[in-house]
Amino acid sequence: MSDLKQYEETIAVYNSNLKGKSTPIYSWDFHNVFLEQVKNYHFDLAKLKAIATQNKWALNNWDIKNSLKEEVIIVTDVKLQIIFASHNIVEMNGYLPTEVIGKTPRMFQGVATNEDVSNEIRNALLDIKPFEKTIINYKKNGETYQCLIKGYPVFDIRGQLSHYIAFEKAA
Repeated sequence: MSDLKQYEETIAVYNSNLKGKSTPIYSWDFHNVFLEQVKNYHFDLAKLKAIATQNKWALNNWDIKNSLKEEVIIVTDVKLQIIFASHNIVEMNGYLPTEVIGKTPRMFQGVATNEDVSNEIRNALLDIKPFEKTIINYKKNGETYQCLIKGYPVFDIRGQLSHYIAFEKAA
């Protein structure tokens, strides 16, 4: 028993002589970013499902779960006003989803945007056809970037045009 008491006293003396240094927890930053991405992913998925249900169209035509991880998803109404933008839009061009809601995708275009490509997209929208184009868009800070856009018309259960959905990523 006395050996154990001597051991505890020795450990206590040793620990009291330690000069501990605290270090910041860097892993918390990574963990927090990851948790925020997971939260935004589930929020975006739920929002897209709600839009689809409310407007009576199906999401099963696309691999939405993987697209949300790899691409920015933008949904517009038939007048091309943005009603949904996934949270990862910030990473692509610096805009928050709330900053683009109610605007048209033309907000991303500018002087360097190729007018021919822009017209091809416009014609596909007027013809209610899917398209895949790479266009020069502008970030919030004014920098340009190549954006690959895969756009599709979305129809409700009656076959009426309801929305457009676009899957975008920096090319």
